Amino acid sequence: MASSPPLAADPADVTAGFRGAMRRLASGVAIVVARGDDLPVGMAATSITSLTMDPPAVLLCINQSAGIHPCLSPGCPISVNILSRHQRDVSAAFGGAVPRDRRFEVGQWASDVHDLPALDDAQANLACTIDSMTPFGTHSIVVARVETVRLSDSVEPLIYQDGAYL
Repeated sequence: MASSPPLAADPADVTAGFRGAMRRLASGVAIVVARGDDLPVGMAATSITSLTMDPPAVLLCINQSAGIHPCLSPGCPISVNILSRHQRDVSAAFGGAVPRDRRFEVGQWASDVHDLPALDDAQANLACTIDSMTPFGTHSIVVARVETVRLSDSVEPLIYQDGAYL
């Protein structure tokens, strides 16, 4: 059996190795939406996970340099839209391929209970309220309580790994 390369100890090597390790982790893709100053703002995200069932809550990790970050604070509503396999165009738009003021022109959107955009044919739509935010390094760890859920009939998630969709 071939031996593995040694573990990295140099900080630059650890950072590069960690980036490579995380690229190997497949993730579902979601669009997170919040209220902006005059229009809703949204971003594609893969760092979303369930946190608890009681109370229902999700955990999101949002880069502090992301355009949506200034719109996030405890008590603010957010919409989390878990994408279906056929929604690569929506993911690309909210990942930066489309200017921010035109992103909601991609896909079919309706309003959720907080009057935020919710993607009509997403795998699931979660209407949430931010409970807490904790800064860590370049990101904020956002805990949001889930208030309403809408599910699609089929289960065909959009999966992202190593810079590409599966």
